[in-house]
Amino acid sequence: MSPLPTERSLRTTPEGLHWEPSERWVRGVKGDVTVVDSRHPVLVWEPELPVPQYAFPRADVREDLLRPAKNPHTGTHTGSQIFYDLEVGDERVANAAWTFPSADLADHIAFEWFRRPGRGLDHWYEEEEEIFIHPRDPHKRVDSMPSSRHVQVEIDGTLVADTRRPVLLFETALPTRYYIPRQDVRLDLFTPTEHHTGCPYKGTAEYWSWRGDADVPPNLVWSYPEPLPAVGPIRGLLAFFNEAVDIIVDGERQERPVTPFSATLKPSSPRGPAPA
Repeated sequence: MSPLPTERSLRTTPEGLHWEPSERWVRGVKGDVTVVDSRHPVLVWEPELPVPQYAFPRADVREDLLRPAKNPHTGTHTGSQIFYDLEVGDERVANAAWTFPSADLADHIAFEWFRRPGRGLDHWYEEEEEIFIHPRDPHKRVDSMPSSRHVQVEIDGTLVADTRRPVLLFETALPTRYYIPRQDVRLDLFTPTEHHTGCPYKGTAEYWSWRGDADVPPNLVWSYPEPLPAVGPIRGLLAFFNEAVDIIVDGERQERPVTPFSATLKPSSPRGPAPA
């Protein structure tokens, strides 16, 4: 017998939006002003975005800080109806918020967040933890597990890493990432870069690029020096993009996966993508 639907069941609107209530306490801050403070947010998935966004009941939003958008970005969100500029003090942020036309979400306001720096609020918090890039997806798992597998990494035939003490990171819908102790990586073959990215599941990453002549993308290697507690075992370890290097696990050469990152992993790319 199938379980009955619950209040947390995923719902679908005629416009193709998927949404569900969240029980997390979410706050958004601009400067020293709290613009959003909600214990009843909803998570919304747009058809063209792989990650969720939050929308909030109007009563939980400082609507007195919102102004009708001077130049509304129509068409940037699924069925978006009304855009707002955010005005805090002397600063005005264009198209910082919007509404969805769906009847289910008519009394909610969404804010820019996902990969749009400078277009939204300065900080977001779930409970007391700051969240970056986008909200965490409750239907996605990220697990880091110490292992004794024999993992080797080659670039253009050169062995650059060899370990029997990796940490394997399993993330829904992405290939396994192999995090390797620094002592087991030929870091002398790489150069640290100024590139950094944030991940809501793992934290802030730092990068290295290959110093050799191989035709590989920049920012090929990354590490989380201060990972979030949930993935603490990867602290300070190094990972390589499976899509761009050769990885051998227990003597078996792995096929290079095709992922959403593959298109941006090009030798001519000035910057690498956010790591997975």
